[in-house]
Amino acid sequence: MRYGFVKAAAATPDIRVADLAYNTEQILRAIDQAASAGAKIIVFPELCVTGYTCSDLFYQDTLLKGTRKALKQIQEHTAEKDGLYFIGMPLEIGGKLYNTAAVLNRGKLLGIVTKTFLPNYGEFYEMRQFQPGPAKAEWICFEGERIPFGPNLLFQADQMEHLIVSAEICEDVWAPVPPSIRSAVNGATVIVNCSASNETVGKKHYRRDLIVGQSARLIAGYVYSSAGEGESTTDLVFGAHNLIAENGVLLAQSCNYENGIIYSEIDVERLVSERRKNTTFQMEEGAQLVQVPFHIDLGDTVLTRKIAVNPFVPADKEKREEHCEEILMIQALGLKKRLLHTKAATAVVGISGGLDSTLALLVCAKAFDMAGLDRKNIHAVTMPCFGTTDRTYRNACLLTKKLGATLMEVPIKEAVNVHFRDIGHDADDHDVTYENSQARERTQVLMDIANQCNGMVIGTGDMSELALGWATYNGDHMSMYGVNASVPKTLVRHLVKYYADTCQDKELEEVLLDVLDTPVSPELLPPKDGEIAQKTEDLVGPYELHDFYLYYMMRYGFSPKKIFYLAKLAFAREYDDETMYKWLSTFYRRFFSQQFKRSCLPDGAKVGSVALSPRGDLRMPSDACASVWMAEIEELKNSK
Repeated sequence: MRYGFVKAAAATPDIRVADLAYNTEQILRAIDQAASAGAKIIVFPELCVTGYTCSDLFYQDTLLKGTRKALKQIQEHTAEKDGLYFIGMPLEIGGKLYNTAAVLNRGKLLGIVTKTFLPNYGEFYEMRQFQPGPAKAEWICFEGERIPFGPNLLFQADQMEHLIVSAEICEDVWAPVPPSIRSAVNGATVIVNCSASNETVGKKHYRRDLIVGQSARLIAGYVYSSAGEGESTTDLVFGAHNLIAENGVLLAQSCNYENGIIYSEIDVERLVSERRKNTTFQMEEGAQLVQVPFHIDLGDTVLTRKIAVNPFVPADKEKREEHCEEILMIQALGLKKRLLHTKAATAVVGISGGLDSTLALLVCAKAFDMAGLDRKNIHAVTMPCFGTTDRTYRNACLLTKKLGATLMEVPIKEAVNVHFRDIGHDADDHDVTYENSQARERTQVLMDIANQCNGMVIGTGDMSELALGWATYNGDHMSMYGVNASVPKTLVRHLVKYYADTCQDKELEEVLLDVLDTPVSPELLPPKDGEIAQKTEDLVGPYELHDFYLYYMMRYGFSPKKIFYLAKLAFAREYDDETMYKWLSTFYRRFFSQQFKRSCLPDGAKVGSVALSPRGDLRMPSDACASVWMAEIEELKNSK
């Protein structure tokens, strides 16, 4: 439960049709197993106490009375269990038979959820036995207790404000307007479904997409438990297809045709963060849903869900390649539009032989191709100075040649030395003035060349550098259009690698791979023995850590404590706690102090869910104080 994670389980026990004693025994066994695994929300299939396929046996008084006894037995069994249980069963209420989910917590029957939409087509004929539940929840007397009965009941954890659970039953989610919509817009963050969905060819894919899609539409967790082996096979087969999803992401899925339990952890804080930012996710006016408190103990939740080391980069190769192709297209389309609109005759790019300028040049080439322009009108300008190495210079030249752009070389050593004399700076003092003078001289050269050839200076800086403020103000920080402005450094690598893998040019591939193998550096300090002396990640920290911090801070607004918790899970084998503390502190300190650079960013197309543009994605004062965040980081350090 710590940091908003709650472990959920979807269970399909073995059953025998109409064998109440056996079914109850299997349900109790599954409850014990799920409790031992630390699950706090446990969902069972539709009508699992009796079996979904009892058909007209549901009319039998013996079966219905036995169901109530079974419910009492299950209820008593949960008295010492720490969880919220949803048990599918038929119940007769007021002389009518309903398809329901009984909701149990610590030995108490909290409510009875009714099925709203009864399928009566094809292989389904539920309206033969059951009545639809009431339109709105009401209170009934059941077994001597007053309990809520109906759809859209909201079960709220008393120690976890945002954990609100609601249930629907099987067909409800297949309806045009599922009950879960109303529950979600009235606060439910987790939807559960007690289901008995039979198998036909291809149905499992549709069902999976339906549940994952519903979790995305509702910005919710969704736990789906379906009937399996043991149901009657007179006409149908049930596959025990259980699913757990969160906001459009499938967290866990069972193997079809295997009864059992699946688990995953739903991040309630993440869901609340998404809803908080989404202005179209609005509460229903005047809604009066029944809210029922329940209790579960707070404590650490052992995570089984994978925390990606590179959250900006899909782990799956096929998805990653599709991702890269689409990003390159977005970048190129943005630049194409700007070039055509301004009637720029050329694109001017500072090319260093490093990752960012390489990606910018690749994007320029793609944009020119799409616009039907000659790549010779891309002016790739190399500006060697004090820190330039033979390796990066050679790669810059080769890359330009292979892409068919026009290479221009403008050495800036003399101009920078003149500038040092003008401002009275000692050229042997390799301080920030020494470094930034070179960056600003390069930007001046690019701007003036653009003026000469009716061109547009294309910015090369990436989002990770902007987040850290690792850019010289009015130097590489400035351009006329920034194609990499919303691409983080970890993703830049994959984009260049993807281009290398798909370019079908061996020489170009070799150049790109060598660029990828080159240490990230602004090359503003003199080389040592011909090698790069200034390695960016030695100075500001590993970009994979900073991109991880950036993603969870900007995408979900997580606290430093939670981000550190996730980082420990993701990077346990790469970094120790002290290293992650150090760079987390650096990240927050620099992120706040460097906002003034982001407040005046050039235009550039957004490519992903996280961006730092002051025109849409980050409206942040340049003088905002970081003390609250830094205090939390300090508290985190002191707690170890």
